[in-house]
Amino acid sequence: MISHSFAGKVALVTGVSRKAGIGAAIARAFAQAGINVFITYYRPYDELMPWGSNSREAEDIVKEPKAKGVRAEGMEADLSDPGTPARLFGHVHGSFGFVDILINNAVYDMEAGVYSLSASLIDMHYAVNVRAVMLLCAEFAKRHDGRFGGRIVNLSSGQGAEPMPDNLPYAATKGAIEAFTLSVSAALAGKGITVNAIDPGPTDSGWLSDDLRSELLERAPFGRIGTPDDAAKLVLYLASSEAQWLTGQIIRSRGGL
Repeated sequence: MISHSFAGKVALVTGVSRKAGIGAAIARAFAQAGINVFITYYRPYDELMPWGSNSREAEDIVKEPKAKGVRAEGMEADLSDPGTPARLFGHVHGSFGFVDILINNAVYDMEAGVYSLSASLIDMHYAVNVRAVMLLCAEFAKRHDGRFGGRIVNLSSGQGAEPMPDNLPYAATKGAIEAFTLSVSAALAGKGITVNAIDPGPTDSGWLSDDLRSELLERAPFGRIGTPDDAAKLVLYLASSEAQWLTGQIIRSRGGL
């Protein structure tokens, strides 16, 4: 069913390379609501991850929104390159037109405790998790003309809920995103743009080991782990007209964990 408030809107969603991921769930939810979707992905990062890289998966994800009758495209984008955000928005504007919704879902995450920190590792986390998000938000704001419905949603993590000693660069950069979200929301309120962040909590998106899944299930108040669809539903709400009074918020959607 297409929501009237979403008819004809365009969303840019970063970090959409796996069908099991949060980004793909967001793209599906947007398409179901009638939002045209442009996604980015970056296979070289996936190649470093336990799940690996499937050269066809991102293209297959793009097919799903098209099957629901909305426009959809995807592009490989290296967000560690500071020139990528401007080029990306230029491409999307040329192909889709005005961008109403920006979802900063892409992430760089390599486990590192205090004894394995290095300048290069810290810099890469910063480049993707902080600088790219800030530059994407800046491009969105520069090109936005103040029309109703401007929305930015940033994906945070659990660094504010409990220590993450084995993910220090990741935790630090996600903490920076929460600080940025609060302050940039005030900067963009004059254009009617809302800016929020969500912490989806531990999400069963293909990265959990059996041991970690069992540990989380033992602690889970609702007896289950979060799913990508849980996060997507919240993002869809924040992108809607019903959420026009919500901005500068960090929402912990963790099922009580």
